[in-house]
Amino acid sequence: MAELSLEKVVSLCKRRGFVFPSCELYGGFAGFFDYGPLGVELKNNIRELWWKEFVRSREDVVGIDGCTLTKAKVFEASGHVEGFFDPIVECKRCKETFRADHLLEDHLNRSLAGIGIEELKTLYSQHKPRCPECGGELGEIKVFNLMFKTYVGALAEETHAAYLRPETAQHIFMNFKLVMQSMRLRPPFGIAQIGRGYRNEISPRNFLFRMREFEMMEIEYFVPPYMEDSCPYLDGELLTLGLNVLSIGQQQANRNAMPMKLRECIAKGYLKPWHAYWVALMYKWFLDLGVDPSKLRIRQHLPTERSHYARDTWDIEYLFPFGWKEITGIADRGTYDLTQHMKFSGIDLSYYDEEKKEKLIPFVIEPSQGVDRAFLVFLMDAWHEEEGRVILRLDPRLAPYKVAVFPLVNRDGLPEKAREIFRKLKNEVSCYYDESGSIGRRYARQDEIGTPFCVTIDYQTLEDDTVTIRNRDTKDQVRVGVEELAHIVTKLCEKQMSFDVLKKSP
Repeated sequence: MAELSLEKVVSLCKRRGFVFPSCELYGGFAGFFDYGPLGVELKNNIRELWWKEFVRSREDVVGIDGCTLTKAKVFEASGHVEGFFDPIVECKRCKETFRADHLLEDHLNRSLAGIGIEELKTLYSQHKPRCPECGGELGEIKVFNLMFKTYVGALAEETHAAYLRPETAQHIFMNFKLVMQSMRLRPPFGIAQIGRGYRNEISPRNFLFRMREFEMMEIEYFVPPYMEDSCPYLDGELLTLGLNVLSIGQQQANRNAMPMKLRECIAKGYLKPWHAYWVALMYKWFLDLGVDPSKLRIRQHLPTERSHYARDTWDIEYLFPFGWKEITGIADRGTYDLTQHMKFSGIDLSYYDEEKKEKLIPFVIEPSQGVDRAFLVFLMDAWHEEEGRVILRLDPRLAPYKVAVFPLVNRDGLPEKAREIFRKLKNEVSCYYDESGSIGRRYARQDEIGTPFCVTIDYQTLEDDTVTIRNRDTKDQVRVGVEELAHIVTKLCEKQMSFDVLKKSP
């Protein structure tokens, strides 16, 4: 297969209606993208599958939906006003600004993950990179807060200051006790949220990977402090899960990730039980949706790159054409956030623990997943090329359309019959109708957007009310009755039946 480039993915996304550059009529808007008809369907499927897996199917996780515009005091308490910044440099000639660590990474052709600001300044002064736009001299490194600031109401005064949230977490922490009381919950339990975040990135890059407006799926999972060393949910299936692991020690020794079982990660002290549990669940979610395990790994944050709120953080990373990059972060936030909000608000956010007969503050494990990054992972991982044609081998549960319906030819009553079948099918699954061009071209168009199954109505359909179902990945076809078509397609898409089993059915 030809090597996959980001440019190929960007081109297909625009041409086939997955993703468009935002405000393109007016020259575009760096770091902002609009999702097209197919992109919306794929993105909705990602969100729905995540919510079903981690919220709806569990008794111990509930959801909220908080505001995106947030009072400034919240982010003063959380530490984002003081600590949420990136290093930037400005070109003295063309006045373009760049993120200093990214500039040096490109200049040195190596990752600088975990590097501290002082070490970054030393490297910068040693290598003296030039402006990538005009070749001009660059200024000194400065720090830049990434939050978008605004004012609520008519007066632009600090008492009315607000920020567009850079993460969804803070509304979960502020609503912790209200959720616990209204839903009659006690730790351990989690609160989930899917929503938009905003970061004024200096140099958004790599398409959907680094954006200024993006979407997150996050859980804050609250655990009693006395349960820190034991997680009752760690069963045999999770403990034997294989992962590619890159710990702090391995990074400092310049070693590659090592395959090991989750049980071994815990035994070696890399991960504490609750942290290990959520790392494993998030890793397994990608595997279950078909992502190539050789392109996944978990990497522990170095102390110098760890967020101000975190005791420990592990990222799930994917091997993109532009290198290993984070797609999910699982942080141990300790009691930092609840303690900070208690301090700044004066409101008690502890809870009374019936077992210990005292007030406690739970520690928090936070799995945080970028929707847009997951979107990019699933597209790139599904990408296959055969004889110059693109085939997106998306898991059927992710595919924008589950099935396409075609009349073999555009005459003799076949389009009318095909339309009749299409109308019945679309009430059950997401489907698409196409009668233009040769049947081969119609198959190719659906392969390119990831449609797993195509149904063809031919002359035999008019005789015995049967149709052919074609499998995207194998090109195999099998004939089934129209009456059972919706049921069969649903079972195939939900992976409750394999195509091989269907072929062997009488």
